[in-house]
Amino acid sequence: MADNREEKKEASSLHSIKPEDRIMSWGDNTMLWLGGCISIGTLSMGSAQLDKGLNLFQVFMAVLLGSGILVLGIVLNDQFSYKTGAPYAIQLKSAFGTKGSIIPVMIRGLPAIVWYGFQTWLGGSAINNISIELFGYDNVWLFFILFQLIQILLSIKGFKSAKWVGNIGGVVIVLAMLYMLYICISQYGEILQTELVNKEGTWGLPFIAAVIAFFGNSTTVMLNAGDYSREMQPGMSNFKRGISYFLAMVPATVLLGIIGAMASTATGIANPINAFANMVDNPFIMIITLAFIIFAQLSTNLASNVIPPAYAFMDAFKMKHKTAVILVGILAVCTFPWVLTNDSSAAGLDLFVKIYTAFFGPIFAILVTDYFFIHGKEVSEEDLGDLYIADGTHAGVNWAAMIALFVGAIIGLINVDLSFFTATIPTALIFYFGMKYMPSCDRFRKGTTLEKSGNV
Repeated sequence: MADNREEKKEASSLHSIKPEDRIMSWGDNTMLWLGGCISIGTLSMGSAQLDKGLNLFQVFMAVLLGSGILVLGIVLNDQFSYKTGAPYAIQLKSAFGTKGSIIPVMIRGLPAIVWYGFQTWLGGSAINNISIELFGYDNVWLFFILFQLIQILLSIKGFKSAKWVGNIGGVVIVLAMLYMLYICISQYGEILQTELVNKEGTWGLPFIAAVIAFFGNSTTVMLNAGDYSREMQPGMSNFKRGISYFLAMVPATVLLGIIGAMASTATGIANPINAFANMVDNPFIMIITLAFIIFAQLSTNLASNVIPPAYAFMDAFKMKHKTAVILVGILAVCTFPWVLTNDSSAAGLDLFVKIYTAFFGPIFAILVTDYFFIHGKEVSEEDLGDLYIADGTHAGVNWAAMIALFVGAIIGLINVDLSFFTATIPTALIFYFGMKYMPSCDRFRKGTTLEKSGNV
């Protein structure tokens, strides 16, 4: 029996991490989240707000509010894993059951593979452009493959690599963003003052839509926030972790949104990267911009796009960590990212994003309801151990969670742009009352607040 347990532990890093074995300090966590939240899409989103009639201050406030709400969601959902040391894939079993958890874990993991490939192609293209500028050598396929191999090798090392890349990449990214901001202000200050700062703007529906857009841009990380918090060293309160998330995500997201708006205003080019490249005919500045893109893709992939699908495969197919991350890397290439980055693919990619995003609010609502209201924030060692047992109390599928998930997703699909807000409360209510009254949920109520209050 001992041999079987040891074999299982070796084959998976999904087991609970003891407090003394956790490797992330407060500063490490801040830098990891900083690198993970940097997205070229946020630059584009800042640019997109100009067409909605927002001025610079309104863009600033929209990013601030949207990313601030996101931080609150992360703090709510990271508590289970920080307390237990178990990852998102195990957290799901508490609400969905050992079999039912496969669906939400894949909903989070599979889109990450698509974005992994997408961002790897962008990173490889950036390296190729640097090579052309410095050496006159053009071979985007070679740099794409090399960039992916580097990412796979780093991924094999797990969180140690993510921590290392986060610490270095975070510094590079911050310096690059500040330099890009300086270029915008110093060279295009008058244009920006006239067309962006002094613009009348609007605080109506376009502003509200912008807040929701900046919030929704990173909702994926709210779901598996526990994959990161379980690596954080003990002694960090909810407030202290929240400050870490806030400092990592909010200032950087605000800067990206503002830079995107400034670059597009200054040049009239919608794509902020192309806009910035055209702002100054200077090879050094272009290389700085491309280096920013490379580190942004690398840090985001390692922190946000490798871990979720790797854990999903480890849980569903009992893979070793090394095998899982290699498979994720191969599958990312098989998504044909060189096609996805074409303008002709934009509509299909946008539809794909809208469909899977509709499930995020319901999953978040179910996890938060399960932890705070069903279990009263109490997870004993016995409760945690049961989540790792195929035939335990949480065996099979919890139909209350599954029904809530799909009803919530249908509600969300009615208006995907508002899905997180329209679907969250209905999903939470369906799940809670399903848990309370459905006969099939009897075993899932064991040891919960529902059983203790005599509502079984």
